[in-house]
Amino acid sequence: MYGLIRPSLRIVGCALKHRLDLLAPRAEVGPLARFALRFVDVILPRTNETRADRLRQFCLDLGPVYVKLGQLLSTRRDLIDADLADGLAELQDRVPAIVDFDVHAHVTDALEQSWQSAFASLESTPLASASIAQVHRGTLLDGSNIVVKVVRPDIKARIETDMRHLVGLAEWIDARIPLARRFHLPNLMRDHFAILLTELDMLHEAANQTQLRRNFAESDLLYVPRVYPALCRPKLLTMEYVEGIPINHIERLRNAGVDFELLARKGVETFFTQVFEQNFFHADMHPGNILIDVSMPDNPRYIALDCAIIGQLPEHDQRYLALALVAFFERNYGEVARLFHECGWIPADTDLSAFEHVIRTVCDPIFAKPLSEISFADFVIELFRTAGQFNMEMQPQLALLQKTLLYVEGLGRQLYPQLDLWTTAQPFLKRWVAERLNPFSAFIGWLTEGPEAWRALARLPQNLSTMEASVRTLQARVDQLTLQQRTLENNRRRQRRRRRYGATTLLASGAILLWHFADAPLSGGDISMLAGIVGAFLGSALLLRA
Repeated sequence: MYGLIRPSLRIVGCALKHRLDLLAPRAEVGPLARFALRFVDVILPRTNETRADRLRQFCLDLGPVYVKLGQLLSTRRDLIDADLADGLAELQDRVPAIVDFDVHAHVTDALEQSWQSAFASLESTPLASASIAQVHRGTLLDGSNIVVKVVRPDIKARIETDMRHLVGLAEWIDARIPLARRFHLPNLMRDHFAILLTELDMLHEAANQTQLRRNFAESDLLYVPRVYPALCRPKLLTMEYVEGIPINHIERLRNAGVDFELLARKGVETFFTQVFEQNFFHADMHPGNILIDVSMPDNPRYIALDCAIIGQLPEHDQRYLALALVAFFERNYGEVARLFHECGWIPADTDLSAFEHVIRTVCDPIFAKPLSEISFADFVIELFRTAGQFNMEMQPQLALLQKTLLYVEGLGRQLYPQLDLWTTAQPFLKRWVAERLNPFSAFIGWLTEGPEAWRALARLPQNLSTMEASVRTLQARVDQLTLQQRTLENNRRRQRRRRRYGATTLLASGAILLWHFADAPLSGGDISMLAGIVGAFLGSALLLRA
């Protein structure tokens, strides 16, 4: 606990500096908190900055861990207001560059050889800067245009220190505030810690980028820059430099003659292809990581940068998610409730009728609108929020998926406001379910498993027999434990009765002795000995009661 005090004071001091206390819902806090907030109002001046600007600057002042948390929060519009989410979204590509950074010395140190032995040129001024790393443009000895991504110096130690504090703080909050337990803050912080450590490893990012490039090698949906493995190290990534227009530069894209409707639909198709066909999706598709190739404006394609965070769904989650989304399209809320329960996303003791009713209450008003006006991402967010009322535990992979979906639809609507993600997604999902979950596909999948699957089938009768024997053994063990529990409970009852009888006998004997010894003092008018005896008697009674 004491280890949390100093870093917590640092956070509180920074929060007061930027007047984040003004974000607190005054009507919903207790009287002591209201008094504290009024006191802060008196001693600190107000600021003219918007609350989004103050929150963003707070994250920047505290460093990379909090910048990343701000980026994460910018995608959780189910938790924070839209203006705060928009303000935090600027953390995605507007982080100050490293001060007095010598990129040539950094690259030389990473390669363990002079940078000139691998590069013909390397620009000192960064092309872009983020919270974990920054990017510099250069050329190889053969004239190829490249960029190098370098990890910020000493950032790992700072991330580890800050994240250990945040994990400890989350555990403290989780243990003392029952309302906060639904958010599983300790798990959320541990997952965030693991993601940050992954982002520090440029070799891991290089492997992700290579795989994603391979997945879309023959596609006109997405282009992934080539990686140069020989020039990659844990703190250095070298990849192809590609020309493109940032996706949020709408006017430049319009001037280039880009087909916005096609580009928006391609974004949706790219997302569902990654999630359901490849099960390997870019989970950090914010505007700072997406460029548009406009070499063919009538058939534009996306360019993916920064592949540090990749999402994958377990096979059963992928299957249940597809089935649940199809059921939603068909407004079969009973099936949705059943799927959530069967998959284990909600507790086993959940009242499915109540869950179905709540889903219907949330979804029916949404479906009353024209499909083009419905936000699919907001709908999914509202669904998970509703499931949270039934103690749904948000799985890390589902959180990444929700975040990515929010990015995809947000970017698509920015490009083409009439985008109807429902109509685009529904045929894709139905086709996927029809292809993957029909009996013939299951049979073909079994055949392609080869001899091991056939041997498993041959062992099926033996395994069933073994399972039946195991169930009988387990039932016998349960019966034995039940009998032991009953015997133990009977023994406890007998011991309690014996203690009660013993205490009664002892107190009765004490009363007789008290009367015997008290008779003489009372006759002589001396009550001091009587008081001592009575005190001893009462003390003994209290001890026996305890």
